[in-house]
Amino acid sequence: MPPTPTDLSDTSTWLPLDGLAPGFDANKAAHCAELDGREITLTDERGTRIAQRFTADTVSWEYHPGRGDDMAAGSGEDAYEAFEVDTGLVYAQFQHEHRPHEAVSLVLDLAAGRALSVLSTIGEPASHRTRVRQRFVASVIEGVDAAGRPPAPTSTLVGRRVLWQYSAEHAYEHVYLSPHWYSWHCLAGPEQGLADTDESTAYELRPGIYLFAWREKVIPCASVTVADHRDLHRMRSHGVLFGLDESGEVPTHFTFGAHGRLLGTTAYPPTLDPAR
Repeated sequence: MPPTPTDLSDTSTWLPLDGLAPGFDANKAAHCAELDGREITLTDERGTRIAQRFTADTVSWEYHPGRGDDMAAGSGEDAYEAFEVDTGLVYAQFQHEHRPHEAVSLVLDLAAGRALSVLSTIGEPASHRTRVRQRFVASVIEGVDAAGRPPAPTSTLVGRRVLWQYSAEHAYEHVYLSPHWYSWHCLAGPEQGLADTDESTAYELRPGIYLFAWREKVIPCASVTVADHRDLHRMRSHGVLFGLDESGEVPTHFTFGAHGRLLGTTAYPPTLDPAR
């Protein structure tokens, strides 16, 4: 029996993050070996340095904060997954073993010598904040001449309506409303009929390739995706969902992939364009 409007509005019955995971990763790409054996050091404009050594499935890292960086120095080793987004462009994802309430999304442009890091952190409940918060930092790769423009916030996606298929059973549409908000609507899967509007952030990595992240207010979770929009009929994305399980205590972290296509684009009058 399909859910009634009352059921859909009762957010206490919405599926927890760990309930979404089974089968949601059916369209995930294969792990790539591009980073295996590499040592990559990132430096940002504050002088913060992150030295990373990759094997086939682990990354050892050392974090040295620069001036004005409130993150503490640290080191560790974590399991990671990596996905090839484009030639020389790799997305790596891992959760800190020593601090499981933190997860790192790292996009490395090995050709251009640039990188974008996203630190997702599960914080304490607050009435004015989402439970999972995200920090975005652009940096350069030491030893590689930086070329092109650095990753930067973009409003290019505003007005687009895109269908994303995560598996044969899981389908969602995304409507990119403004540089700060987007709406999602489940068309097929265990959340069918549910929809909401949440905080979002978009960065351009290369022309037509974007990092898109969102932070949900009902379910304590957030996501980071790297999406290739160059062919609007054959889009491809890779991403992660990170948050708390049904108990509200245990961090849940899993990667996924999706195939997408453009459903439509809204054209706004110039004076009312939310991207202006």
